[in-house]
Amino acid sequence: MASLNLPPAALKLSIIDGKQAVFDVLRNKMILLTPEEWVRQHFVHFLISDKKYPQSLMGNEILLTLNGMKKRCDTVVYKKDLTPLVIIEYKAPHIKITQEVFNQICRYNFVLKVNYLIVSNGINHYCCKMNYENKTYTFLKEIPLYSELD
Repeated sequence: MASLNLPPAALKLSIIDGKQAVFDVLRNKMILLTPEEWVRQHFVHFLISDKKYPQSLMGNEILLTLNGMKKRCDTVVYKKDLTPLVIIEYKAPHIKITQEVFNQICRYNFVLKVNYLIVSNGINHYCCKMNYENKTYTFLKEIPLYSELD
């Protein structure tokens, strides 16, 4: 798999039915290892280890309904009261982060109304803080610590 712009992660890999799989600590099961999953697992470990995000307040593949259609957020981070706080969208390392990627995560945010949106392809990471009062957003220089989120 591709080298990423993230700290190394001690991922548990195995072969299942002839295909490589990775253990997802949030879903507590083995998942087929795709390039996007490679990014997700490294990013989740980065958030838990380096940014002190509580593993118990994170979920992968969170189902939501948008305009009557079922969609899945790659990762959602919650506040202690279990209201959604951050949506994270991952792409494989060879996929460029474009306006369409941001449009996708913004559509999810119509439903969840979180304070932070993060997009990563494992190489480039973008985080923006929403300001609903002014109907604006601000890109942050880095991914905040969990304790810095509001």
